[in-house]
Amino acid sequence: MTTWMLLDYGEVISLPQAAEDVTAMAVLADLDTETFLDRYWRHRDLYDRGRPSHAYWGDVLDRGFSEGDPLVAALDAADTASWSRPDPASLEAIRALAGRHRLALLSNAPEPMAAAIDRAPWARAFDHLFYSCRLGLAKPDPEIFEKVLHELGAEPGEVTFFDDRAVNVEAAAAVGIHAVLYRPGTPFERRPA
Repeated sequence: MTTWMLLDYGEVISLPQAAEDVTAMAVLADLDTETFLDRYWRHRDLYDRGRPSHAYWGDVLDRGFSEGDPLVAALDAADTASWSRPDPASLEAIRALAGRHRLALLSNAPEPMAAAIDRAPWARAFDHLFYSCRLGLAKPDPEIFEKVLHELGAEPGEVTFFDDRAVNVEAAAAVGIHAVLYRPGTPFERRPA
C-alpha cells in the first residue's frame, strides 16, 4: 500500500516555461535567447542547491550584482512567473489524491520559486514541501531521496514518486522508491513494477 505520493513540481504540477517568458527574461538580461538559455541552465544546479539569487544571475549575465539589485529582483520575478502556471489537470488530480494519500512535493527549485510555491493555495494539500535550495541537495543525488524518506518517516516502498526526468526517476528507484516517469496526462497512480 502506498503511504506517500511524492510529486515533482516543474512540468509535473506546473506547465513548461512559455517561450515568451524565456524571451522576456533574455530581454531583461540583454542577451539573445539562445545565449540566455545556455547560461540559465548551465548555472542552474548551484542555484537550485541554494546559491543566492544575486550570485546566480551574476553568473548568467557574467557580471557582479549585490544583494537587492533591482535587475536581480526583476529577473527573479520573471523567472518565478515563468514556472508559476499550474497544470489544471494536475491540480484536479492532486485534489483527488488528497483524500486517499498523504502528499509531499520534492522540487529542484531556488528560494524565490520555493517561496512562491509555499504561498500557492494548491500547496495546502501537501503534508510536506521539500526544495533543493533548502536541503542543499538536488535530484538526482541519492542523498536527497534518503533525506526525504527520513523526514517523512517512511520506508522506500511506502513512497511513489512522479518526475518528468528519467534520471530523477532512476535515482529514486535506486534507493527503493517506486518511481514513475511522468508525462502530461499521466494519472498519479502507482503502477505495477
